[in-house]
Amino acid sequence: MLRSPAPYSSHKQKLAVAVQKHFRMNARSIARILGLLFLVAGIAGFLPWIAPAAPFTAPVITLDTAYRLIGGVFAVNIAHDLVHLFFGAWGLLAALRFKGAVTYCRTVTWVYLVLVVLGAIPITNTLFGIAPIYGWDVALHALLLLVAAYGGYGRGAQEPEEPALPA
Repeated sequence: MLRSPAPYSSHKQKLAVAVQKHFRMNARSIARILGLLFLVAGIAGFLPWIAPAAPFTAPVITLDTAYRLIGGVFAVNIAHDLVHLFFGAWGLLAALRFKGAVTYCRTVTWVYLVLVVLGAIPITNTLFGIAPIYGWDVALHALLLLVAAYGGYGRGAQEPEEPALPA
């Protein structure tokens, strides 16, 4: 005969709910994480030991200043790196307020959706020669837009409730 587990006391249940609410990913934490990742990517694009020069077999782009492959995989150039730095700084600033973080996540969602679509089309995958968004960048941008969509439109966009102070 199987026995059902003993129910937890209300104190343990309340503690579990409080911990779950506290550590839930919301728009502020997503904006902070994306901001840090974008800053790291933007800086890494300028470091030749992290991002070696693009090979001669890479697609031709007009703006080839600092045309590199981060980790030998993700193509970037000066324009791409500056966009990463911009989104990184904006993400860290937006994370200071919940409404700003939701707006940031929504904007990242739509911008990166456009980049995924353009990157998947061979004739536009260099943004008309301005920035390389081909190859693994398409998959990475898709992942970023899904995370940002969770923060901008999913459960992450719901403002966390402030715990009531004991009387």
